[in-house]
Amino acid sequence: MFALTGCHFPKDAVLYAVFFYLRYTVSYRDLEEIMTERGVRVDHTTLNTWVVKYSPMVAARAHSKKRLTLNSLRMDETYLGVRGKWMYLYRAVDKAGNTLDFMVSERRNAQRYPDLVGSNSSVQAQNWKTDRRGLVPLPVQQQTAHPERQHRDQRRNR
Repeated sequence: MFALTGCHFPKDAVLYAVFFYLRYTVSYRDLEEIMTERGVRVDHTTLNTWVVKYSPMVAARAHSKKRLTLNSLRMDETYLGVRGKWMYLYRAVDKAGNTLDFMVSERRNAQRYPDLVGSNSSVQAQNWKTDRRGLVPLPVQQQTAHPERQHRDQRRNR
């Protein structure tokens, strides 16, 4: 499963501490107390080392095991402007309208999108449905300029 090389603590205790830190919002000192209650005396700096060292492995393992299999997905294709350039946004949408995965591309490659989604993520479907009408309107967020920048611009114009 996991090869914890150079670790002098039981593997179960290390993985429990890493999981507990990632899952719940606790500090390293609180986690130190929790581990002491469980019978493992470990320093908070060691816990920090474990989280930094082993959390990418835990996340990769969890991501590889996670498989969302649906009978059908809908592919939504939208043309939008990103930083002054027009780009294509492809979304994998389930029946409820929830976005499961997305891809932004400069070129229109709708036929390639299901292959990319199937290989790079946990979304796998038996068949894809496309609709020329929009499925679910994508909420557009307008980002205004930073207030300080606006004031600086006004100072230059005076």
